[in-house]
Amino acid sequence: MQKIPLQQTKSWENLQHDLNQTTFFISENDAPISSEKENQKSPNSPKKNSKDTSSSPVNYQMLILKKSTPLGPYFYLPYGPYLREKTYAKSAYKALNELEKRERVIFTRIEPQSAKNAAYWLEKAKKSKDLAPKETWVLNLDPPMEELYQNMKQNTRNLARNYQKKGLEVKKVEKTSRNLNLFYKMLQRVAKTDHFNPIEKPTLKAELNQPFASLFIAYYTPEEPKNSKKIPIAASLFFDDGDTRYYMQSGSDANYRKLPGTIAILIEAIKDAKAKNLKNFDFWGIAPENADKDHPWAGFTKFKKSFGGEEVDYAGTHDLIRKPLRYQLYKFLRKINRLVRRVNR
Repeated sequence: MQKIPLQQTKSWENLQHDLNQTTFFISENDAPISSEKENQKSPNSPKKNSKDTSSSPVNYQMLILKKSTPLGPYFYLPYGPYLREKTYAKSAYKALNELEKRERVIFTRIEPQSAKNAAYWLEKAKKSKDLAPKETWVLNLDPPMEELYQNMKQNTRNLARNYQKKGLEVKKVEKTSRNLNLFYKMLQRVAKTDHFNPIEKPTLKAELNQPFASLFIAYYTPEEPKNSKKIPIAASLFFDDGDTRYYMQSGSDANYRKLPGTIAILIEAIKDAKAKNLKNFDFWGIAPENADKDHPWAGFTKFKKSFGGEEVDYAGTHDLIRKPLRYQLYKFLRKINRLVRRVNR
């Protein structure tokens, strides 16, 4: 049975509230619950740190983000909708359609993880550029640690086993302002080196403050001079949900790139997840199997695969178009905006 994605849960909705996002939450037999900022204190609004606690199976579930544009709003369902089986697709579609009419959206952007269960939706949708990763890499944590080591690529296995010999130490740290600032600076350095826009600091702070988030930092202690202080050289953010740990954000200090700081963090995060009896470690996004060697994700895809595991494919991003003329104008304006940004780089 398909697992409910973290991005389709009340826990993820709490994160969106911290980011001042407008959301709706629909589950079977429930009316759509609006969770806009001005009515979050109503009895129907989800409470902070709330979780999905129902013991009975959920047949369908949708966390819907309402996005604004000059032409009107649209909906976005990150890794949604969740459909337990394809037989529940029509009733979930009808529930969403009622909300779409009420909110007068231009389109709804969906990312169902199971193409089979969401076939009814996908027949009515148009393929769009993927937002969340369509392919991911997942490591099964059930085998003993020694077997996991054996399934790694040789170089990764050697570094994972012996990183301490290089003066490295990994700690699962408190989510303090100091550690947040340290992590953010590392992310900025990576973004500058690899030429992409880093996550905004308020967003990172909101993510780190969630109860399902954890932060690991790798420290390096030089042999000389003696009594050297520990130097933070890499940091990574992880999310836990159900039986899975997700590898979300990672940054490092380029001055120590020859040291296996990120490998050290990942191996300790895997050990920590096993100690919590989690079943899967999701490396969160890889390049497609047939991608060109110069694909922007090629490097970290090879790195993630070196830990062992298997590829998991989702349905990708699709748009349910409700107002065709406005949708075409929206797409045209987005294209113009991208061209302007490219020229101004």
